[in-house]
Amino acid sequence: MLGFQVEPKHDRYDVLIIGGAIMGSSTAWWLTEMGFTGRILVVERDPSYEKAATTLSFSCIRQQFSTELNIRISQFGADFVQSMRQRMGGDERVPELRIQNFGYLYLADDAGFAEVLRANQKVQAAAGAGTRLLTPDQIREEFPFMVVDDLVLGSLNTQDEGYFDGSTVFDWFRRKAREAGVEYVADEVVGLDVARARVTGVRLKSGRTVTCGTVVNASGTRGAKVAAMAGIAIPVEPRKRFNWVIQAAEPLDRPLPLVIDPTGVFAREVGGGTYMAGGHADVDPAVADDDFVMDQDLWLEKIWPALATRIPAFEAVKVISEWAGQYDYNVLDQNAITGPHPEIGNFLFLNGFSGHGLQQSPAMGRATAEWIVHGGYRTLDMTAFHFQRIAEGRALVEGAII
Repeated sequence: MLGFQVEPKHDRYDVLIIGGAIMGSSTAWWLTEMGFTGRILVVERDPSYEKAATTLSFSCIRQQFSTELNIRISQFGADFVQSMRQRMGGDERVPELRIQNFGYLYLADDAGFAEVLRANQKVQAAAGAGTRLLTPDQIREEFPFMVVDDLVLGSLNTQDEGYFDGSTVFDWFRRKAREAGVEYVADEVVGLDVARARVTGVRLKSGRTVTCGTVVNASGTRGAKVAAMAGIAIPVEPRKRFNWVIQAAEPLDRPLPLVIDPTGVFAREVGGGTYMAGGHADVDPAVADDDFVMDQDLWLEKIWPALATRIPAFEAVKVISEWAGQYDYNVLDQNAITGPHPEIGNFLFLNGFSGHGLQQSPAMGRATAEWIVHGGYRTLDMTAFHFQRIAEGRALVEGAII
């Protein structure tokens, strides 16, 4: 358990973060970066991070969202990834990272979704994203290995859009936070004590109770369980997503963008004739947060047929590895829930990212730290993602969810 303590050193912390994956660790690091001098404790139930969404992610970043705020968040994320060493004080131990800009390619096979892509492209262009709309002939010209006869339109951006080394970003958030004095403890939060509209204590599975000033719920697919400990209901549930690494008998002659097929199946370049593919079953229920069992029929019945139909070269592939991951899926609008609870003001949310949390972690951690340090946002205004819309049932729908 490298970097983890067996128990907290103190009985009280100014900030207690529940969940030490990339969202919680980003928040912890940003707090130290902003000069926060109080005690910070991160509680992580699984110090191996084996099943964390951070670990099981495709590790991609995109600007092709339907809402301007999500675009701005990812633009900052792209900048952060590519300037991480400078942002972390020029520390030469921190690697210089780049985004592999193979891009995302959304495909529409009907007029309705084509109009959605056109509307999204206008929002993206206004925010400075380099998204291009492609006719089927233009798609064929750029990607001649692809079948396009059934398509109406495509949407492609190769500017700060593609793969990045999310695991390295996560590692350095944690490392820098610990070096700045943040404590990480391997334990599980099993209860919250609430009195006078504040969380006053956090109960741990080990038997300890720790008092706190601010609590940050960054517990991924367990976010709704943690919120319920404070008597708060949030519309977030675990949803399974299935992933495969495949080797093509005949590699494609150029890099494959992350292609989102109209079937919902997606695939992207890895390199050397290797590709990653993913998707979910047509019936997509909530699951237990510890359910990572593969659907062994899904590959043969849905994923492979869709891939081979769109890219005939994928008729001859070998599955190298497979795994199931989970989204912390916001069933209201597939957008994050952030900021403080309107009544329990020292309980802050970082929940419901619905598959785009890894790429949003630099901006979301910064925003949460700003709220704690300054009592408000100093950069991107995340107020639109606050819990108030959940309480009112007022959806802020993100229409570009994979």
